[in-house]
Amino acid sequence: MIITAITLYQYNIPLKAPIAISLGTIEHARNLLVQIQTDEAVTGWGEGSPFWMIVGETQASGLAAAEDMARLLIGQNPLAIETCLATLTRYLPGHPTTRSAFDMALYDIAAKAANMPLYQFLGGSKRTLVTDETIYISTPERMADDALRIQAQGAEAIKVKLGTNLRDDVHRIAAIREAIGDVTPIRTDANQGWDVVTAQGVLRTIGSWNVQYCEQPIKRQNVTGLRQIRQQSPVPIMADESLFDASDAIRLVREEAVDYFNIKLSKSGGIFEALSINAIAEAAGIPCMIGCMSESRLGLTANAHFAAARQNIVFYDLDGCFEHASDPIEGGITYTGYVISLPDTPGIGASIDATFLKQCSSKLVSLS
Repeated sequence: MIITAITLYQYNIPLKAPIAISLGTIEHARNLLVQIQTDEAVTGWGEGSPFWMIVGETQASGLAAAEDMARLLIGQNPLAIETCLATLTRYLPGHPTTRSAFDMALYDIAAKAANMPLYQFLGGSKRTLVTDETIYISTPERMADDALRIQAQGAEAIKVKLGTNLRDDVHRIAAIREAIGDVTPIRTDANQGWDVVTAQGVLRTIGSWNVQYCEQPIKRQNVTGLRQIRQQSPVPIMADESLFDASDAIRLVREEAVDYFNIKLSKSGGIFEALSINAIAEAAGIPCMIGCMSESRLGLTANAHFAAARQNIVFYDLDGCFEHASDPIEGGITYTGYVISLPDTPGIGASIDATFLKQCSSKLVSLS
């Protein structure tokens, strides 16, 4: 089997409303799609969601890089996943989100060639995944209203974006707790918005309010500060932006900096690297979460397959499509409330609606 053609798509999905985190605000999911075709009529789909303030990529830079990456893979064996990805990494050591789209498409092809759903191809079996839902930064009153809505819909946990200042962030959590009571767990995420002192103050204050963990309280490079916060915090600490690849995972383990890892395919470069990150975490006794950027159900389905295949992944944050104003995916995961069901068709089990795809700008790279 060889790769004969790769088509790259500008994949824009409008949001229901702008979403705000401590790093900035986004108004559209400006993603990219990769379609890899082979000489044996097996096609793979992959999606990358370049959250520029985290990964340093935009849709435009990703598509430009993807054209060069595609030319490197034309004529190669798509089943040699490690070789293909090593070729892309040597050429452009950065661009993890763009690389993750190629990674996803290659795994889609490999699982289809094996006639297995991706979770089975990865050595896993079907298991129950239950996602949380995220509340983005707003006034305490608006965030409390969102929490009531999510709780009424049956959520087992609510994720809350923070990262502004001690007073306002404590007020946000206090308002949510007053609205929904003490039973439903809260998961907080500061997206690097605090310094060490502010993080310590917030976490000490909310530590008895049934908060399961805090993601990335401070700047990604300050692993020493993460360790200091973890040593004093009543709330467990989770690495997100501090964790891109296996080297980061090793450093976080060595420094005893965090309690949990958040793995995202668009951040790690895809499934291949995510498997290494999870293996390091599992060996170190660190449970993981599967997270997302702003992927459609295509990318979310690949994330869910990966999570189902690894028992060490115990938290699920796969709500990116909840904010999308349209859903162009055929097949893929389905949501019953917050319970995720995986498809059993070979590969990822998701594709793009042909009518929607015709509206997307595209670039073909082929053997001819």
